[in-house]
Amino acid sequence: MGLKSAIKEKKKRKKFRWKDRHYKVKTLNLYAKSDPLEGANQAKGIVLKKFEKEAKQPNSAMRKCCRVQLKKNGKQVSAFIPGNLGQKFIDEHDEVMIQRIGGKQGRSKGDIPGIRFQVIQVNDQPLQRLVQKKIEKGRR
Repeated sequence: MGLKSAIKEKKKRKKFRWKDRHYKVKTLNLYAKSDPLEGANQAKGIVLKKFEKEAKQPNSAMRKCCRVQLKKNGKQVSAFIPGNLGQKFIDEHDEVMIQRIGGKQGRSKGDIPGIRFQVIQVNDQPLQRLVQKKIEKGRR
């Protein structure tokens, strides 16, 4: 270590930080660039199909999901349908509003593999109120 070694060490540290994947993703803002919602909290889309996804071990349930094509950019995402018999209120070609499901670091939550979004509205009606039978599904 010499007199001006601090400058050299600082430079070296700056260079090697780019080897760290988390630093690179954060600095280059890579998550925002690949995010289907483009930084928004919610987005509207059209239901393409409904399907069931098997839960991870040790659970053995079939989680109800749907494939949604977003209006804003045409990207397709999978969304979880919450609530008991919530899938009965969603048909193909319905307009739904989705939001992030709230897993850590933008990942999937709980025992549903690969699903990062959930449905909150169907044809401008809140899905939770439809499941509780407080309102009827609106016509399109």
